[in-house]
Amino acid sequence: MDTRDGFSRRALLGGAGAGLVAGAVGGAALGRAAEAAPAGAPALGTGRLPFHGARQAGIVEPQQARVHLAGFDLAAGAGRDGLRTLMRRWSATAARLTAGEPAEEHESRIAADAGPCSLTVTFGFGASLFDRTGLTAQRPQALEPLPDFPEDAIDRARSDGDLWVQIGADDALVAFHALRVLQQQAAGTATARWQMSGFGRTPGATGRPVTGRNLMGQIDGTNNPKPQQPDFATRVFCGAEAPGWLAGGSYVVQRRIRMLLDNWENLPEDRQERVIGRRKADGAPLSGGAESTPVDLTAQNPDGTLAIPADAHVRVAAPAANGGAAMLRRGFSYHDGLLPDGSPDAGLLFLAFQADPRRGFVPVQRKLARGDGLSRFLRHEASGLYAVPPGAPEGGYVGQALLEG
Repeated sequence: MDTRDGFSRRALLGGAGAGLVAGAVGGAALGRAAEAAPAGAPALGTGRLPFHGARQAGIVEPQQARVHLAGFDLAAGAGRDGLRTLMRRWSATAARLTAGEPAEEHESRIAADAGPCSLTVTFGFGASLFDRTGLTAQRPQALEPLPDFPEDAIDRARSDGDLWVQIGADDALVAFHALRVLQQQAAGTATARWQMSGFGRTPGATGRPVTGRNLMGQIDGTNNPKPQQPDFATRVFCGAEAPGWLAGGSYVVQRRIRMLLDNWENLPEDRQERVIGRRKADGAPLSGGAESTPVDLTAQNPDGTLAIPADAHVRVAAPAANGGAAMLRRGFSYHDGLLPDGSPDAGLLFLAFQADPRRGFVPVQRKLARGDGLSRFLRHEASGLYAVPPGAPEGGYVGQALLEG
């Protein structure tokens, strides 16, 4: 059985990945996971991550090759009873699919020939859900709407929502199958508000575990908090300050961040490195050392200038420069074709899990919006904040403590 602070069981069972999540470029903004299959891992496709447990899967587990993210709004009149029925149905279906079994309802056989492929299904609740279900008094204070940040260009039609779903898998058909089944099972109770798809490197594509790269070509994920760190759980998972139904759960911030790749790729590599504060070839900080070497924000070049520029991403985003604020980032790349001007509609589906967004994402993003040189090459176009309940025991469902408490 999973233990509340035991992160190893799901990681070990998820053999298609390389270990637990590794880190972000500078500690707060863009995030990816360590990738590639470790020695002795099960064959691709056979990795199984249990749905039931003290915490929901899809948070600390290795990132998969494919992700679908979706927001839903409850139908008028669905109320608390309708939500309870939906969460019970969705949880039962997720448990079957993550075990590699067919769905009992709306089975389409899309993934009939595949194994579980490290499938995870993660559920979250948006702030608007509580008023719609008569549970306003149970809404956490930390679930207040995110503030507007400078230079945001948020499309509200692709943001927020009563319900949030994250589906990850190492096979595209397995991930799509889970999405379609959940969408069909929601009919009459909840309607799709938005849906986004992303990708990462296929596990095993590299000869050894390495930190992933984003679409800018940067090694992206070095300074993520790690489960072996003593304060990991307190940074990522909710404690006694949260309502009882959320204790052991988390909050997730989702942002669709378009990268201005044409502008970025026109920069010489040395300029790109100064914007980030790390070498592009190996991810080492410009202050010296290797990828895992701590960033030295005091280091100087021979001419007395800062080795890491004042507006470099790693400097502005560093936890040391943000009161120790840290989040567990689990971002995926996306590419949705071309914009009318011919530029790529591509970038990062940013996901950040944290114990309290008021002490994590919000202050860090405020600082990044004011002084991060990387911001010139990014556009934040969709946004959402969701409470992620703890996991469900065998026979139970996600959100049960809230909906039956």
